[in-house]
Amino acid sequence: MIRSTHGTALLVRVVSSINSVLFNCFLAEPSKNSVAQSPGALIKHPGEEVRIDCNHSNTDFNMIQWYKQSAGESDMLLVGYVRFNFPVLEAPFKDSYNVSGNGGSRACLHIPKPGVPEDGAVYFCAASRAQCCTAPSL
Repeated sequence: MIRSTHGTALLVRVVSSINSVLFNCFLAEPSKNSVAQSPGALIKHPGEEVRIDCNHSNTDFNMIQWYKQSAGESDMLLVGYVRFNFPVLEAPFKDSYNVSGNGGSRACLHIPKPGVPEDGAVYFCAASRAQCCTAPSL
């Protein structure tokens, strides 16, 4: 089980068959100041949308990030994030994933047409305070 005070993980294993795709999900148990992610498990037919919800109650946080860790990999890829009410997807995921919500309390990761082996991964959501950068003055 993966535990964190500022994030939680969802393991999604895609097992393709003729009629269905099975998503096995293992979630960290939420605690007082943690991020919660749901659902716990999904069974979908190929092409049916998958929606993974993430929420938190820390009023200091205004951004939720989504990460993907593929099987056998130690690194995680940033899929996208919701900062305040503005969703952003990273370039490799723009054609196959969606994010929505607000960073202040909730966000969703949508996989509109799952079923390919590459969708099998650990999906991790995390919440934080948005950090803003400004261009250096010359």
